[in-house]
Amino acid sequence: MKKQIAAKFDKKQIPSLPRVVFEGRVIVVISAQEAERAVSFLLAQPILGIDTETRPSFKKGTVHKVALLQVSTADVCFLFRLNYIGMAAPIVRLLEDTTVPKVGLSLHDDLMMLHKLGKFTAGLFIDLQDCVKKMGVEDQSLQKLFANFFGRRISKAQQLSNWEADVLNDKQKSYAATDAWSCVMLYNEWRRLEETGGYELIKNEEHVQASDSQKR
Repeated sequence: MKKQIAAKFDKKQIPSLPRVVFEGRVIVVISAQEAERAVSFLLAQPILGIDTETRPSFKKGTVHKVALLQVSTADVCFLFRLNYIGMAAPIVRLLEDTTVPKVGLSLHDDLMMLHKLGKFTAGLFIDLQDCVKKMGVEDQSLQKLFANFFGRRISKAQQLSNWEADVLNDKQKSYAATDAWSCVMLYNEWRRLEETGGYELIKNEEHVQASDSQKR
């Protein structure tokens, strides 16, 4: 039986879905030496999920720089605290790498913000928004895409927390790791469905018709 993928997922369904969190190992990186070891490990992996976090600004005209770069495999996630280490040489090496695919969402925005910390030439990046468009999926947010492909809910409760705090709390670390890890999961599932043709795209009108027929 083919997996049903909605062209546009109904966000009203998301709160009722079971929550998903990254259950692997989370490692916080706060020095260039730690970053060197982390990047060497990451660049030996087949695929990476990537995301960034920036301290929110509640004052007009105030914009903060990227504070966190999270990079995940299927079972371990590194949180690079850029507000401490900046665009250190290992970070540049990671971002410029052309051998390991780094998968994310709205990567143009993330890369633009990272460029404000230092110069680098972006290597091999894959934007999930481009991938799902090929299937006819219109949604672009990570939360909607994960709900659509896996029927699970990613909590966004920590999104507006202080990412420049002296110490990240457990909820922040879990949130950041889940976002990066979920990009790996989504990419692998998208590729599987594309290669096997094991999905059926459900248009919005079909959802409406199905709902109407159930009411009758």
